[in-house]
Amino acid sequence: MGGPSALPLLLLLASCGAPGGANLSQDGYWQEQDLELGTLAPLGEAISSTVWSSPDMLASQDSQPWTSDETVVAGGTVVLKCQVKDHEDSSLQWSNPAQQTLYFGEKRALRDNRIQLVRSTPHELSISISNVALADEGEYTCSIFTMPVRTAKSLVTVLGIPQKPIISGYKSSLREKETTTLNCQSSGSKPAAQLTWRKGDQELHGEPTRVQEDPNGKTFTVSSSVTFQVSRDDDGADIVCSVNHESLKGADRSTSQRIEVLYTPTAKIRPDPPHPREGQKLLLHCEGRGNPVPQQYLWEKEGSVPPLKMTQESALIFPFLNKSDSGTYGCTATSNMGSYKAYYTLNVNDPSPVPSSSSTYHAIIGGIVAFIVFLLLILLIFLGHYLIRHKGTYLTHEAKGSDDAPDADTAIINAEGGQSGGDDKKEYFI
Repeated sequence: MGGPSALPLLLLLASCGAPGGANLSQDGYWQEQDLELGTLAPLGEAISSTVWSSPDMLASQDSQPWTSDETVVAGGTVVLKCQVKDHEDSSLQWSNPAQQTLYFGEKRALRDNRIQLVRSTPHELSISISNVALADEGEYTCSIFTMPVRTAKSLVTVLGIPQKPIISGYKSSLREKETTTLNCQSSGSKPAAQLTWRKGDQELHGEPTRVQEDPNGKTFTVSSSVTFQVSRDDDGADIVCSVNHESLKGADRSTSQRIEVLYTPTAKIRPDPPHPREGQKLLLHCEGRGNPVPQQYLWEKEGSVPPLKMTQESALIFPFLNKSDSGTYGCTATSNMGSYKAYYTLNVNDPSPVPSSSSTYHAIIGGIVAFIVFLLLILLIFLGHYLIRHKGTYLTHEAKGSDDAPDADTAIINAEGGQSGGDDKKEYFI
């Protein structure tokens, strides 16, 4: 088979210089139209198919361009990079999925300011598309107009970001042990997102995520439900629904619903002071808990009729304790969810003070001081004894070493008798 006709290539080159783009009419004449250069890309496909049908015109693999598939989040920027080793004195071209030429070499072909030239050399043509929309998804083509025309495909996948989930189904406060069902929904994800539930740090096992296609035919709406029984520990808990999707890149996109649980009250009695003694003032506090909080307190003493006190205040006051106040006291805390009775046994002790922590502290300090004084006394005794033992007899002699020196007994006698020996007078001191 002979070589391909040169007419298609001439028409392509001629179209590059047309100001608004041109099209060939049925009668063979060029007509001016408000078209972009990229609308002639199918012509390149025709040339390519014609050339590839001729086995004797296969070119070297060095002139085969290559590129890669790209994934981008909607609203982001994607870079399309096409490279070739042997360009054979031809330029590279990028076309969109609609086969509109975007760039031919360094020349812009489509009026879309989102598309910018990144790099243009004989061996590379890279462009960027910013603010990517879901409609930009598809297969982009890089072409080099050698003989034959060679192409490479780049599949651009645009991820749809899921919207913040919405929780429904919670209407009012729940009663303890009541069962409730919550629903969660998120739209706009592509591909379909997954929903998960948790209560605080505890995972809740909801129904499998349901998927429904959005009206635009590109994104999806996902939904899930979770059913659980509440307890008093769930009062004030946050039920969280989270969206998991690759477009979020690990970022948290979730919604929480705080729930309120109504439950019966509890109570305990706390004495103030904690060790009551005869003659003191005592307050017994009935500390009630519940949702709602107890509003009424009834005080009773076992063996005593009628009840001591019914009030909205939670404390029972003893202005002056005595032995007769000893006994077991009961406090009944009541709310519109029910009642709870707590007990406390009061034993009134003798009026002698209970050693306090401050008196214990003073006793410790006094013991330390006494020990130090004792050590000082011992030291003084040893020092006095030492001085007494070493207070010796001192001999002062004007001719030390003389044979006339008396012994110690003679020195004592001479000192007491006042004896003197003229010029050879000697003095002795004890």
